Amino acid sequence: MQIVRRAGKEGPEGSPTDQRTATFTGTVYGDALLDGTEGAAVTSVFFAPGGRTHWHSHEHGQVLHVLEGRGQVATESDAAQPIGPGDVVWAPPGEVHWHGGGPDSMVMHLAVSLGRTTWLGPVSDADYGGTG
Repeated sequence: MQIVRRAGKEGPEGSPTDQRTATFTGTVYGDALLDGTEGAAVTSVFFAPGGRTHWHSHEHGQVLHVLEGRGQVATESDAAQPIGPGDVVWAPPGEVHWHGGGPDSMVMHLAVSLGRTTWLGPVSDADYGGTG
């Protein structure tokens, strides 16, 4: 068992929140809670309205637990669906998907990513669609 204290590895002031840019569109911030060294990464992620991940998949799947706000998720075969507080999303191993804030609402979720993440291209405005 491992307990990761909120203060992080850099001391009592904790690790800084990272603005995510390389594989995200819009304003997105993340706090790595567990770094994934043993195949599981846990991240608290904040998406401003319109902020979203690029298309991606996870080797062993991903769980999203929505904490606050309204957002949306989509797969290659399914259009964007709204998500809100208390919702839990399971993306099975290898399923290409994206997730992010709604068109006029932020969303914060806890992401549990299992195994390697494969990043693909950005989500177009047409694919985003603004259903949140």
